[in-house]
Amino acid sequence: MSRTPESQVYDVVVIGSGAAGLTVALNLAADYRVAVLAKGDPGAGSTAWAQGGIAAVLEPGDTVESHIQDTMVAGGGLNDRAAVEFVVENASAAIDRLADLGVPFNVGEVADERFHLTREGGHSHRRIVHVDDATGWAVQAALQKAAEAHPNIVILSGQVALDLITERHVEGQRFATRGCHGVYAFDTGAKKVRRHVARAVVLATGGASRVYQYSTNPDGSTGDGIAMAWRAGCRVSNMEFNQFHPTCLYHPRVKNFLITEAARGEGGHLKLPDGTRFMGRYDERLELAPRDVVARAIDAEMKRLGLSHVLLDLTHLGAEFIVHHFPMIHARLLELGIDATIQPIPVVPAAHYTCGGVLVDLAGRTDLAGLYAVGEVSQSGLHGANRLASNSILECLVFGQAAADDIRARWAELLPPPPVRAWDESRVTDSDEEVVVAHNWAELRRFMWDYVGIVRTDKRLERAAHRVKLLRKEIADYYGNFRVTPDLIELRNLVQVADLIVRSARARKESRGLHFTSDYPATAKVAKDTVLDPVTSR
Repeated sequence: MSRTPESQVYDVVVIGSGAAGLTVALNLAADYRVAVLAKGDPGAGSTAWAQGGIAAVLEPGDTVESHIQDTMVAGGGLNDRAAVEFVVENASAAIDRLADLGVPFNVGEVADERFHLTREGGHSHRRIVHVDDATGWAVQAALQKAAEAHPNIVILSGQVALDLITERHVEGQRFATRGCHGVYAFDTGAKKVRRHVARAVVLATGGASRVYQYSTNPDGSTGDGIAMAWRAGCRVSNMEFNQFHPTCLYHPRVKNFLITEAARGEGGHLKLPDGTRFMGRYDERLELAPRDVVARAIDAEMKRLGLSHVLLDLTHLGAEFIVHHFPMIHARLLELGIDATIQPIPVVPAAHYTCGGVLVDLAGRTDLAGLYAVGEVSQSGLHGANRLASNSILECLVFGQAAADDIRARWAELLPPPPVRAWDESRVTDSDEEVVVAHNWAELRRFMWDYVGIVRTDKRLERAAHRVKLLRKEIADYYGNFRVTPDLIELRNLVQVADLIVRSARARKESRGLHFTSDYPATAKVAKDTVLDPVTSR
């Protein structure tokens, strides 16, 4: 149970305990006192779930320019080239820092090969460093161990971020610029709202894929940082681009087990139930096409034939290869009665990664002074209209370092923590209708899957917009009358994110990357970001 006082002052508050948040904390802890807020257990976020690996130019013959071009091609030309160059050029240094922390990357199988490298969809070279098929878990473990050992870092679990603290929450002070001074968070142990106040606040809350009925993400991926930043006055960008991973395990008991991209990268074949391979009808790169192409192909085949799933066949790779390269996946499938060495794996697309988010610059700065956003919560320009495989943890590492460097460089400009008003619960009561939250959550995720999924139409988006409007009003009324709970906080954020996704999708009159609409199947000649501004749109 948390013993945090109702109001606590730090130098820096980091909201989120995955790769992005812990990278920021570790790079600031030598000089500042940092609080890392975790919604649940510190290791329960998306980082630990990442199976594939981290992309970097490490193979002879590979080049930085090639990695940049692969990223731009996958992103449908919507990427910010400066952001792509920044991340790719700093990739190898980021890998070195992780290795120094003790991440046990697989070593090369031949002499003078430091790392074993795999290839994934969309990459023109083998450039994915990994720890078997559990890279995210290894990265999370190393970063968390280092953070827990540092005397200037305090990790607070069970802190469900509720709203950012801005000028309207400050007692009797006027500010020349809009800024962020901390965060209100619901302490699940003490069951009360606490104030975490600081000079700088970093959003590292991950994405919003749990807005969909089927997702590979942990339950906490509810778009909290995006929704909070929007309510506080920050612009968001490109929310229509949600990546659907092509190969989530299809199983009645397990709904969010990912079959890594590397399974196709190492030669896995996608097949129909009769054994026919079908990717050749959609892309000359076959199973190595980018995720958006593969996900749409699977979706099209499922709809054409009325299938509940397709098959990912690895059996031709050999039992020894499968067990050696995918030990975690093999073991988990065996527990479920599936032996991938002798039978294909049933798979289905599922929401996987939010490519849009809070608009930031190359230092992770948002529109609010003192507020940074790093990782999946942000729209840095790296991913464009579609994320290239294994660029996600890389983005967390590079931008985590950049945000920390900028906070240190601008420390004298950041305002000292002001006096902040306590959370007011004087006009609310405990809810006696929790079923409303559960019902609205299920309804939201279902219609987002049906109407704002892999393939969209104007009519579907119109229906989704109508339902979002009704849900927003109902949830706002509920929120205004009852004390907050973790489920209510997440539902409030999810419906806000759903609104941003639908508004962004309706604004894009073309198909590009992850956004495919039957009404506008062509791609526009000029690639433009979709930017929503809360200041001008209210």
